[in-house]
Amino acid sequence: MRYRPVDLGRAVGLSAQAVRNYEQAGMIPPAARTASGYRVYTDDHMGALTAYVALTVGYGYRAAGEIMKAVLGDDLPTALAVLDTAHIQLHRDRETVERVASAVVLLASGPPATRDSAGPVSIGVLAHRLGVTPATLRKWERAGILAPTRSRTARTYHADDVRDAELAHLLRRGGYPLQHIAAVIEQVHAAGGPGPLAASIDQWRERITARGRAMLTGSARLADYLSSSI
Repeated sequence: MRYRPVDLGRAVGLSAQAVRNYEQAGMIPPAARTASGYRVYTDDHMGALTAYVALTVGYGYRAAGEIMKAVLGDDLPTALAVLDTAHIQLHRDRETVERVASAVVLLASGPPATRDSAGPVSIGVLAHRLGVTPATLRKWERAGILAPTRSRTARTYHADDVRDAELAHLLRRGGYPLQHIAAVIEQVHAAGGPGPLAASIDQWRERITARGRAMLTGSARLADYLSSSI
């Protein structure tokens, strides 16, 4: 079947110009041209565009573009590697939300370090309470996890800093990299503390589930395209 740019666009909710742009960017195969220069698309283009649009929802525009360029370049292993990487990240995010949920419960119950703290503490005192070295706390600071008050060369940790350190310690024991922990701490700050964060855990889970389902749909549309183009 033959399609105009506007036909492809309507089928997936895009403008004709967007279809042309995606063709130029290599997200769908090049179109044939009529004698007068008009683009002519086929079912192959429809399948590729449907797959690309579906992939963007779950995998994002960058990954979807890498996948389609690899597929159209007959490099299926690279396309599958991008898919694998995205699913690994989704699994890590799912683990993180469950780990954060557990950590928030512990923090809300008042862990020893926070409950016993009568005021700001030094790096040595906090390190001792957590069972880590001062060098570890300095490393967490460089990673953006902690932001203690500085007075010349001395560091002072207030209640929120202690809470962040305890949460980081829990996540670190779970094997999470520092950059991942920093993102979790940012979530705590954005939520306004462990209490509000606990209330948003279910929404976080729902977003992860929605992304997982979108990835499943995108993968299915890609599989359809691969089957039809063999």
